[in-house]
Amino acid sequence: MKKLLSPKLLLLAAMVSAAPTVLLAQTAPSALPSAPPTGGVMALSLPQAVSYAIQNKSTLLATRLAEQTAKARVGEIKSAGLPQVNVGANIADNFKLQKSLVDFSSFGGAPLQGTRLTAQDIAAAQGGAAVTLSPAYGEAPQTGPTPLAFGLRYAGSTSASVSQLLFDGSYLIGLKAAKVYEQLAQKQTQQAEIDVVEQVSKAYYSTLVARSRLALLGRNVQRLDTVLNQTRKIFKAGFAEKLDVDRLQVQRNNLVVEQQKAQRLTELSVALLKFQMGLPQQQPVQLTDSLGAAVVDAGALRQRLGVASFETGSGAAGTSALPGQPTNTPGQGNAADQSRADQQSALSGGRPSQVAAAANYNNRVEFSLLETQQALAGLDVRNRRAGAYPRLLLTGAYGFTGSDPRLGGLMEFRGPDSRNGAGFINQNWFGFGNVGLTLQVPVFDGFRRKFLVQQGRIQQQTIDRGFETLRQSIDLQDAQSRTTLVNALDVLDNQKANLDLAADVARVTRIKFNAGVGSNLEVITAETELRTAQTNYYGAIYDVLVAKVDRDKATGELFSQVKK
Repeated sequence: MKKLLSPKLLLLAAMVSAAPTVLLAQTAPSALPSAPPTGGVMALSLPQAVSYAIQNKSTLLATRLAEQTAKARVGEIKSAGLPQVNVGANIADNFKLQKSLVDFSSFGGAPLQGTRLTAQDIAAAQGGAAVTLSPAYGEAPQTGPTPLAFGLRYAGSTSASVSQLLFDGSYLIGLKAAKVYEQLAQKQTQQAEIDVVEQVSKAYYSTLVARSRLALLGRNVQRLDTVLNQTRKIFKAGFAEKLDVDRLQVQRNNLVVEQQKAQRLTELSVALLKFQMGLPQQQPVQLTDSLGAAVVDAGALRQRLGVASFETGSGAAGTSALPGQPTNTPGQGNAADQSRADQQSALSGGRPSQVAAAANYNNRVEFSLLETQQALAGLDVRNRRAGAYPRLLLTGAYGFTGSDPRLGGLMEFRGPDSRNGAGFINQNWFGFGNVGLTLQVPVFDGFRRKFLVQQGRIQQQTIDRGFETLRQSIDLQDAQSRTTLVNALDVLDNQKANLDLAADVARVTRIKFNAGVGSNLEVITAETELRTAQTNYYGAIYDVLVAKVDRDKATGELFSQVKK
């Protein structure tokens, strides 16, 4: 059991990865609660385990949050085309007003200090005499520049502005890129879901194998106990030696230790399954699928793979047996040669006619993901080119400005109908408004846009090269998965034959021992070989199930196969 499960469970634990054709996001999950039950045992079939993991696995939840972020990003891009409204207000204490120099000598009209009238001038004027003013009214004073402060100490303003984008080439292309960007996030989620399906499937199969192996060890202990009890009776009757009893006791002790180890590994496999599902470890589960139902039909699978039958060597059809060879004898004659030919064909990329037409790169989410990235790269190049187009905006603003020597006076908001004590207008707030068009025309940016476009084209070419690499990678994965699965099926057939032979040898050995014509040592040796054959057989079953999962993933059929 240690050789079968211990390293593989550790390998599965190391396979936990974040980094998502069957569109899993569009597939309705099985009826399972979104949260684990608070009590009781949760019955789980493989489809239900997959469904629960898709709903609750923390890495998938994080990926879906990234998908929601992408949707929010799309909304952000669209919002740039909607009206932009801003409202603002400010108040300032001009505790030291800025002054400007003004040269009044350059202006005509009344002098700065006005015209002075003496008492004699007034008396003469009242007497009807003409009076000549000095300086004469309207003459400019002969002075230098004079500092003058404009405004009052307290000032404030409030306004509302509106702008509407009328034309922007980059914005129009950005809308198209936003939709593609959202699709990219969805496909990344699908890729993550496929990885989760793979991890849960392998963990589920590992648990089935461990559970079946544990049950078999229990039956082995019972059978050995029967032999041990019979040997003790024979020893008491004087027809067996104490050494025979001791040998069987040692064998039983070793088998019990192996059973205990298998129990712990079974518990570990269940814990791994819960982890891959995102299920709390304290939640008890009961697997409803059986290992017998999970084991694939080797003949049908060989036919679907389009490889030679291990028993007949007749290829996918499997209708004629090899001449001179029994149909139930594996691994002999031309069958082995045909199997090696199939493996070489798979490694060389060759595909039988039965599966050549079924190969479709679009079944792999990675290929669809790269296509989306290519579309984004093309839109990015167009967006950089669109930076040379003019940009037109409609703008408008309306607001008020005010000032006053006192802060309290500024807050009085006096309008045009306000009067002071002397009856004069003392308005301190004045309105303003404007509408207009803003046209921005890029003229020269130092060739920045040119180099941006070059970078975008290089990115496009890089993605184009990636398509060929991905095709080759998919072809290699297809060949590897076929070869691995064919080899696993061959090993399973061989181990099944070995198990049948070892079981028959152990049965005959026990009969001879009970009849008194066989030795105790033969029984122990046969039982040891039987347990080795059992371990190898269950290891071969696990290898076939894992190879089948890898094969389904390589062909893009993993989720649909799990649902069956």
